[in-house]
Amino acid sequence: MKRFDRVLQRWRIRRAAEHLPASMRLLDVGAYHGELFEYLGKRLIDGYGVEPLLQRRRQGNRYIIEKGHFPEVRPREPGWDAVTMLAVLEHIPPGQLGAVAEACHALLRTGGRVVVTVPSRAVDGILAVLRLLRVIDGMSLDEHHGFEPSDTERIFARPRFRLLHHSRFQLGLNHLYVFEAQPDDPPGPERVAAATDSR
Repeated sequence: MKRFDRVLQRWRIRRAAEHLPASMRLLDVGAYHGELFEYLGKRLIDGYGVEPLLQRRRQGNRYIIEKGHFPEVRPREPGWDAVTMLAVLEHIPPGQLGAVAEACHALLRTGGRVVVTVPSRAVDGILAVLRLLRVIDGMSLDEHHGFEPSDTERIFARPRFRLLHHSRFQLGLNHLYVFEAQPDDPPGPERVAAATDSR
């Protein structure tokens, strides 16, 4: 990873961290070498990372990172406070995005957060030029699938998730989304009425 890659990575990490709890159990998809975990420091209670480019399992002070692809590789226990996917969604084949959202919901506690960054479509061309000039490595740029940032809200849609925040950063070329996990089966009007009648 070249210096400019790291600048962009740190920028994403700082923006995402603003929307994470003060202390948390965090699942980081696309964890690389644990940079987000290290940045969070004592805010991190327990961290589980998934990274396909990892050579072998990596262990830090409060976290582990497993080699593989999410959601095939994931923690067994639910109840996580947050899931982060920073510059990850655009690398996932479109047919697998539904399974990713389902796994996030299954692993999060109610009220837990999904924090996502995705680049604008224009970024692919810019990164391709920068990689040609050897300014960046452009990690896995060839794996982009023409992802539209606006599709993020469809993937993490109601009733399982609620959008809390959407903004742009990096000169408008990157999007930040924050979603909140909703209860599995929130009571509808019919269930509320039935519960009231049974008293």
